Amino acid sequence: MQLEAITWDRLTDALADRVMETGAADGGAWPRVAFDGAPAARPGEPAEALAEALRLRGRSVLVVGTGGFLRPASLRYEYGREDPDTYYGGWFDTGALWREVFGPLDPGGTGRVLPDLWDPATDRATRSDRHELPPGGVLVVHGPLLLGHWFPFDLTVHLHLSPGALTRRTPPADRWTLPAFARYEEEVDPSATADVVVRTDHPDHPAWGGLSA
Repeated sequence: MQLEAITWDRLTDALADRVMETGAADGGAWPRVAFDGAPAARPGEPAEALAEALRLRGRSVLVVGTGGFLRPASLRYEYGREDPDTYYGGWFDTGALWREVFGPLDPGGTGRVLPDLWDPATDRATRSDRHELPPGGVLVVHGPLLLGHWFPFDLTVHLHLSPGALTRRTPPADRWTLPAFARYEEEVDPSATADVVVRTDHPDHPAWGGLSA
């Protein structure tokens, strides 16, 4: 994919315009957008920026971070606290995401989404109230390792970091996760899977490909 330089503001506007133009591909009432990226790429920041841009265009938006859908510590640390294979396939509760986030937004769904399920700090259920997203409202999900699960996204954005940049920008205490991201690149190839790829090796100078880039 050919990449070209862009500012974050221009990128946000282009994504917001795309969401406004296309809607949900399955005929449902709620478009769903993914910002996929390692924690070092800070996917929550462009997710929140897109949400704000859509609100300014008159849309209701719910932003959901997958950090609120971790499995309990007993499952995450079953094979130790620094097992990259468990991080890759066992840290995030994909079944709960399907059930609590995507299911209510299926065609004919209630629109009542649970914004989070588990607090990793307390290792207990958050007991959050459901958020009722009105028809036409947009779901924006951000987090690592999002692609490859057949989640029903209408627009997917992958924040790409080269191996060197990923290592540099990952805190030393978290570098045990790097093999999981190498496996993700090999098995899922998110840069080929996503609708939009944003190279973020230099966070102040992104480059992108996809849509009308």
